[in-house]
Amino acid sequence: MVNTNRTISRREMLGALGATGVTALAGCSGGSDDTDTADGTTTSGDGGSGSDSVTAAWVYISEVGDLGWSWAHDEGRKTVDEEYDWLETEYTEAVAPEDSERVFEQYAQGDADIVFGTTFGYQDPMFNIAEQYPDTYFEHATGYRTRENMGRYMGRIYQPRYLAGQAAGMVTENNTIGYVAAFPIPEVIRSINAMALGARSVNPDATFKIRWVNAWFDPQTSKQAANSLIDEGCDVISQEQDSPAPVRAANEADVWASGYNAPMGEFGGDNYLISPVWNWEEVYGPAVSAVRDGTWEADAFWGGMETNLPTLDEWGPEVPQKVKDTVAETEEQIVNGELDVWAGSPFEGESDEFLFQEMNSFVDAVEGEVPE
Repeated sequence: MVNTNRTISRREMLGALGATGVTALAGCSGGSDDTDTADGTTTSGDGGSGSDSVTAAWVYISEVGDLGWSWAHDEGRKTVDEEYDWLETEYTEAVAPEDSERVFEQYAQGDADIVFGTTFGYQDPMFNIAEQYPDTYFEHATGYRTRENMGRYMGRIYQPRYLAGQAAGMVTENNTIGYVAAFPIPEVIRSINAMALGARSVNPDATFKIRWVNAWFDPQTSKQAANSLIDEGCDVISQEQDSPAPVRAANEADVWASGYNAPMGEFGGDNYLISPVWNWEEVYGPAVSAVRDGTWEADAFWGGMETNLPTLDEWGPEVPQKVKDTVAETEEQIVNGELDVWAGSPFEGESDEFLFQEMNSFVDAVEGEVPE
């Protein structure tokens, strides 16, 4: 993993941008192995007993075996589950947004002290359930709505995106980089722009072509989109997808690839660059601890690379040393606060509110317009 100089905990960042949430709970106990429950959820953990134990639940948009977004969140869950003997965790996977309100309510009616909803489409259903169950704490990833008992959390993934963009800009020979994108929402547009700015910082001729698939997890369509971009001359493929399908397609076509969410080197072979990835335990650990301590508060956490929440995975086996050195130098500047990814762009000086939920246009390096 590309190294950072200092890790700042989530609690250190409270006040500026927030954290997550949870309440103290009644006793629960459980084994260390995963077990399926009657309502389709899965329980795991060493558990605990007495008033100091905490039960936390996660709801995932896709199966945890997606090797992407849900996998990364579940790795965070498992990390805190193993770390705290007073914690019991539960999760439900492959929950569509239209079904999530029912799942959130089941956990609120059960023994969950805090419930984490891990995709943008869960925001409104969770917001509704949080009002009905004020004694349960809720946390929503990527959204912008909060309540007294509902916080939100996200990482500034645009920072490692910028770094991955630098790598892409340095290895492309055609100066054309492809991006397989999910939905035209600020979260995705922000990542595309950051990667494009990173590429342009080292290669003024770099351009980006976008393919929208209107899905977070659709391996077949994502692979088709990647192949379409390759056919149009893209010799680097990047993605905002919850599977390694675009990376596989790039490897098969013998072009460079940058993944997302999880380490994807095994799917990219010698053509693998690097991927922006998540360490979600940096959010979940402080959250469940705050529940146990009785100090949880609803807030809006948006941590950067200095928190170690968004970061980069290991380099691919054939990445030139010059690329590694350039990215390492830039990463140090970002972590130390010496470099603002948006400096010199149309978004320089914009507020966090704008960057988080209002960005709706592309920088010059990106071809086309944002779909309506």
